[in-house]
Amino acid sequence: MFRAALRGVLFCLLMAAMSGAMSELSSAQSFTLDLPLQSQRAEISQRIGITDVTINYHRPLVNDRKVWDGLVPYGKVWRAGANINTTITFSDPVQIEGKPLDKGTYGLHMIPNADEWTIIFSKNSTSWGSFTYDEKEDALRVTVKPKAADMHNALTYDFDQLQKDSAVVEMEWEKIAVPFKVSVDVHDVVEASLKKQLRNLSQYTWMSWDNAANYLLAEKVNLDEALTYANKSIENEDRYETEMTKSQVLAALNRKDEAATAEKKALELAGPLQLHQYARQLLGQKRNEEAYAIFRDNAKKHPDQWFVHTGLARMYSAQSKFDDAAKEMKVSMAAAPDDQRTYLDGLVKRLEAKQDIN
Repeated sequence: MFRAALRGVLFCLLMAAMSGAMSELSSAQSFTLDLPLQSQRAEISQRIGITDVTINYHRPLVNDRKVWDGLVPYGKVWRAGANINTTITFSDPVQIEGKPLDKGTYGLHMIPNADEWTIIFSKNSTSWGSFTYDEKEDALRVTVKPKAADMHNALTYDFDQLQKDSAVVEMEWEKIAVPFKVSVDVHDVVEASLKKQLRNLSQYTWMSWDNAANYLLAEKVNLDEALTYANKSIENEDRYETEMTKSQVLAALNRKDEAATAEKKALELAGPLQLHQYARQLLGQKRNEEAYAIFRDNAKKHPDQWFVHTGLARMYSAQSKFDDAAKEMKVSMAAAPDDQRTYLDGLVKRLEAKQDIN
């Protein structure tokens, strides 16, 4: 008797808890079975730097209803979607409208009003809608301005105004869009990630340390750490790429003599194609005399390589010696792979027309 009575009480409690949401279900929907929902599930994700932002939500339809200050009342907490909590997940710490928010998954709620909306990030992300929302569980609140938008029959989340360190999330439904900005301290996140990544198997290859050093070098941040990574790369394997990275980091640190020493060692380790590519890089940097010396030396040591003649052609072209350049380019074209000859023939024609090919 007692167990039967207890089951009856529990059933009544369950029905009471579900009654607030039952009106939203059609006769073909179920709390216990996987059946189609009127407001269908969607997911959208955007990467900012290496930080993933993911929104899971259900998409109610307008269906000719008055949405704002009707179906969705002004001044009351709304689930920002339909059915279970709309959730937003950040794989790293972020800033929302300039305010810090730790990584994690949050229940996303909103309080709409005619001229200003409150966006709520709740530590509770597993509830049904906003029926049991508790302000004490807020991780963050921000206020934003809604704006007019094109008609969206289905509620939609989108990412707009994507930058290297930020994006604007927009909730769009009916003819209203509600934006909020998500920003990431990309450098801090990447540097912290590199320290973790370089403790796993990637630490045993020169390329991982070299890639890490080159990221910091390209972003012009933490160059001392970049030099540490460059030296670690050399410890794994002393080669052209690793010594050249070290040279470039030292140059960025204004340690010119050490940079020149590392560059010299890199060139001693370089293959003929690497020398050719580096000489072209020097040409692009207007370090012409250094480039010419490498082009000449490379051709002297490796005359059987077709691309060294391309290098001489580029050298002569930079000196406006177009006849000599065309001659060298034809030598290169005769020995080049088939898939390169059309491109080289185009360069020959430009040189014969007295046009610089650099």
